[in-house]
Amino acid sequence: MTSTHAIEDHVAERILVLDGAMGTMIQREKPDEAAYRRTRFADHPSDVGGNNELLSLTQPDMIRRIHADFLEAGADILCTNTFGANAISQADYGMEHLVAEMNAESVRLAREAAEAVATPDRPRWVAGGIGPTNQTASISPDVNDPGFRAVTFDDLAKAYGEAARALIEAGVDLILVETIFDTLNAKAALFAIDSLRDEGLDVPPLMISGTITDRSGRTLTGQTPEAFWVSMSHARPFSIGLNCALGAGEMRQHVRTLSEVADTRVSAYPNAGLPNEMGGYDETPEETAAHLGEWADAGLVNIVGGCCGTTPDHIRAIAEAVAGKSPRPIPQKVRRMRLSGLEMFEAAGADTQEGAA
Repeated sequence: MTSTHAIEDHVAERILVLDGAMGTMIQREKPDEAAYRRTRFADHPSDVGGNNELLSLTQPDMIRRIHADFLEAGADILCTNTFGANAISQADYGMEHLVAEMNAESVRLAREAAEAVATPDRPRWVAGGIGPTNQTASISPDVNDPGFRAVTFDDLAKAYGEAARALIEAGVDLILVETIFDTLNAKAALFAIDSLRDEGLDVPPLMISGTITDRSGRTLTGQTPEAFWVSMSHARPFSIGLNCALGAGEMRQHVRTLSEVADTRVSAYPNAGLPNEMGGYDETPEETAAHLGEWADAGLVNIVGGCCGTTPDHIRAIAEAVAGKSPRPIPQKVRRMRLSGLEMFEAAGADTQEGAA
């Protein structure tokens, strides 16, 4: 494992670059059902096409090559191919029993790719990605029964904990809880990770990234970026940020808001613009990079990268756009009581520790 001290030193000196969209790159490979299955899962009773995390087991060369392409483009941090490698998401494919193996093998592939190019002056880091699952703890999936929930907090915590344990034991440098659309889901993830720490596991630094789902400027469950930060701040994350859903042009104001309230590093990895009518992304690497370069000039970010639709060409352009630019200075901790509902409440003049409700 790369030392935590090293990444803290590097991120203080320069803006670090996260990789781009694993899913986009897998789609470019056009794997069919047989490619997902290979011999090992030839007789699996349900369809597995689209289960990208399975490819870490059946197509390791493909995943390793995608990681290598992002590294060659200038990525400092690789995210493991584990976005949906949790029991709740894998239940759709009847593959819950493979969660630990999926996570461990995904870490191994990313680590091999990172170590192949890392140098003492330019280390590379592996972030264990934990996606939001395909369930929400805050919203009923049944319009006729607002009180119904398809998943409980305990269900989520168990699933997140299993995935996080496998990532940590496999040796990730960071844990990335990403694409958070429901803060209660993220709370379950943080609870699970804290429980692993209580068990004596050496939990690496925690990156947290939410998603603003539309131009309303709120998460799917209604929180503003400020309220989202206050809800997450008790975890003392290595970074807080936003990814997915919006292109850089639409995301900027929300990244700026986070940069104004967060007393930790800010990350941002937007989509390559908004999706077109076919669900694709048309923003060119130069267009995306121009936005993120301007964010760097404005002192808004410490870590940048790309989400849906971004390729190694996007990451190369982003890396060039932020090269040599100073990372955002981390402000001192605010000594006022802050509470979070859908919006942030700050008690004026109260000289207390920042908190979350």
